[in-house]
Amino acid sequence: MWSPDSWRGREACQQPRWPDAEELKSSESALAAQPPLVFAGEARRLTAELADVAAGRAFLLQAGDCAESFHVTGADAIRDKLKVILQMAVALTYASGVPVVKVGRIAGQFAKPRSREIETVGDVSLEAFRGHIVNDEPFTPAARRPDAARMLTAYHQSASTLNLLRAFTKGGFADLSRVHAWNQEFVEDSAMGQRYAIIADEIERAMAFMRACGIDLSKEASLHEVDFYVSHEALILNYEEALTRQDSLTGDWYDCSAHMLWIGNRTRQLDGAHVEFLRGVQNPLGMKVGVDLAPHETAALCERLNPDNTPGRITLISRMGRDVITDLLPGHIEELRRRGINVVWTCDPMHGNTFTTNGDVKTRRFDDIIAEVRSFFAVHRDLGTWAGGVHLELTGDDVTECLGGGRALSESDLALNYTTMCDPRLNASQSLDLAFQIAELLGDRYGA
Repeated sequence: MWSPDSWRGREACQQPRWPDAEELKSSESALAAQPPLVFAGEARRLTAELADVAAGRAFLLQAGDCAESFHVTGADAIRDKLKVILQMAVALTYASGVPVVKVGRIAGQFAKPRSREIETVGDVSLEAFRGHIVNDEPFTPAARRPDAARMLTAYHQSASTLNLLRAFTKGGFADLSRVHAWNQEFVEDSAMGQRYAIIADEIERAMAFMRACGIDLSKEASLHEVDFYVSHEALILNYEEALTRQDSLTGDWYDCSAHMLWIGNRTRQLDGAHVEFLRGVQNPLGMKVGVDLAPHETAALCERLNPDNTPGRITLISRMGRDVITDLLPGHIEELRRRGINVVWTCDPMHGNTFTTNGDVKTRRFDDIIAEVRSFFAVHRDLGTWAGGVHLELTGDDVTECLGGGRALSESDLALNYTTMCDPRLNASQSLDLAFQIAELLGDRYGA
């Protein structure tokens, strides 16, 4: 039997050691009394769209921050991130002729798993920084103390972010007639920005042609607004349980903190608390597939999380690294195909290609990222399966966190604008560069 709290009887990895039980209970009660952030019908619609991805009729673009910050709350940052995703989606759709399902890592991505629970500096040991939903970055006892009240702050900031996203995507900002306006200032003069401008010109000419033919474009809602979904890693289970609601129409349970939740590399234990919690909610689910997961384990997790084999329910996110994906990914694909398990396959080319330089600065090479994406497409092409999407860490800011790309950022450039809270992100120019290269892979598939 499943209930929203049945996970509490299982081992829960990556959870903070909350110091005050009453404080935790009070925050959980306050969260449970709040309105849902998203709605069951929206999650069902995303599942249906992901079923099209699984069938090879659409492509999934899932992208956003490594970890959101309580200190970044302005509308400009949200707008600029959305701009990049819309630009990427236009490039991908234009090349392939298939719809692009747009899912942000946003409005809830406040927690991060850690390789070590305790951080030690000199002779002082403190709780690791687990993201703003739990504690804060400064290395002091007060900042690193897990604070359950932060879950309420995460909820309210997520609500504000969602309000803005809905306004932008349904209120005219995402209108296809504004394709030129989505170009960022620092991208506009780049080679990728100029390439994007050519597509924007062609789209505008096509729309002018349709109007000249007497087609009333004002009645085509899909030209003036987009469906944009939000997702995050379902890491802090107290938060996820408190925002779980029973749908009045179907009686099913949904985690109303996001449309889509995913399970990371460190929390996908078959009998663990995270799998137990997520198997009972009807949201579409993602799961990271790394180098330490065997194909039969991937299959067992899919069967546990999706016993009815519902199309669109499970998205598998391979995160293996450019050097090993060709060797490891085929076994997973073939095992699932042998068992008839229905999934969306996407590629996270970021996490398997991270390394440190300049002492302890984490970064990624753009060439490694695109190499893993190319290998992901090649594996699926060889096996006759559908490379269904990509899962990226990016920002709309002009950061210098990943090496290479159109501006050929070097290690000496990292310090110019390195602002990530955790892992290095692609900037807007690098993101658009990557989108065009993926578009070429999609175009090859469709003969565009």
